[in-house]
Amino acid sequence: MKELHALFLEHPTISTDTRKITENCLFFALKGPNFNGNAFAQEALNKGAAYAIIDQEEFKTSDRLLLVDDVLATLQQLSTYHRNHSKAKVISLTGSNGKTTTKELINAVISKKYKTIATKGNLNNHIGVPLTLLSIKEDTEMAIVEMGANHKKEIESLCSIAQPDFGYITNFGKAHLEGFGSIEGVIQGKSELYDYLKANDKYIFLNADDDVQKEKLSTYTKKMGFSTSDHQYYNIKFSGVHPYVSLEVEGTQIHTQLVGKYNFPNCCAAILMGKYFNVPLEDIKSAIEVYQPQNNRSQILSKNGFDIVLDAYNANPTSMKAALENFSLMKSKRKTLIIGDMFELGNTAAEEHQAIADFAKELDFDDAYLVGENFYGTNTTLKKLKSFDELKEHLLKNPLEKGALLIKGSRGMALERALDLL
Repeated sequence: MKELHALFLEHPTISTDTRKITENCLFFALKGPNFNGNAFAQEALNKGAAYAIIDQEEFKTSDRLLLVDDVLATLQQLSTYHRNHSKAKVISLTGSNGKTTTKELINAVISKKYKTIATKGNLNNHIGVPLTLLSIKEDTEMAIVEMGANHKKEIESLCSIAQPDFGYITNFGKAHLEGFGSIEGVIQGKSELYDYLKANDKYIFLNADDDVQKEKLSTYTKKMGFSTSDHQYYNIKFSGVHPYVSLEVEGTQIHTQLVGKYNFPNCCAAILMGKYFNVPLEDIKSAIEVYQPQNNRSQILSKNGFDIVLDAYNANPTSMKAALENFSLMKSKRKTLIIGDMFELGNTAAEEHQAIADFAKELDFDDAYLVGENFYGTNTTLKKLKSFDELKEHLLKNPLEKGALLIKGSRGMALERALDLL
């Protein structure tokens, strides 16, 4: 590993895709259900990679093809070795909703004072976490590492790779129930981050208004929390959504460009860490006020007379309910809803989709479209369409009336395509 790390320091760019080879990179020949990276190793060298790491002897045709027992395990071990070789402190975060937005906000705040790197996009799994750690540079002081999971023991594994110094859990929601089995399974799985931090005497940040977090950490002393009411913790006041979240901290008003009350704790987490790491409050304020969400995450758009909340990056019952509730509070003469199926809910899918259909009906929007096989199976008087193609066909014949529009669904639904139908 020492030799491989020395090689990595000479060639500090990693590639796992021959379509994205850069000159003098290291190519890791990962395997998947439908591909074998070993078969592309020579092509990687031909395209400019300095070395390729492989794990099948029959593909070793030159000295620049480095044979290891397991390419994925080697990538993970190298990232841990590099993380420990650097002086950077690692902040890890997980949770059911809001991970990526919270990570971006933390990075915006912390980078006001420190040299930081952070997970790109949502590269937060067993491959993404190592790649994030390997992006730590010699002068990096803080690495903000997002961790995703859809089953138990996954966060535990990612913690053993990243070895975080600090950690934060955004929330425990009804996400990936197919893998976790239940909300209790979600709590247990996400709390593996707490388990690691506590076992290694590391520091924990928490939302002290979340009863589960508060209870789990009641006897742990190396912690700092935020709360809207409990004065044992750092107090941050919610000032409202107009239509963006506003809050008050130490008498200072912060006006964000984030829609939805569900983004309030995400901002609080970034403020809390800014305080802990001695970032001046005026810098915390400016970092949060200039941050704009990207990639279909609670984006506010205007198009052809529509005021659109585009939240089509992902969805689960908890985030869907929060989005509907927030949309119902927005001021507009007319409100239309386009929501799509929520994936990975296992045997709770029918029940959870029915609950969302009932909730949407109860909020009484001017118009509502439920899209996807699961929503089509619900018992509701709202408009149901089996697929996006059916939605497209319907809207081309029956154009939407202008006003406010919420678009939300799981990634696989790709509901951002609805923008082209306005």
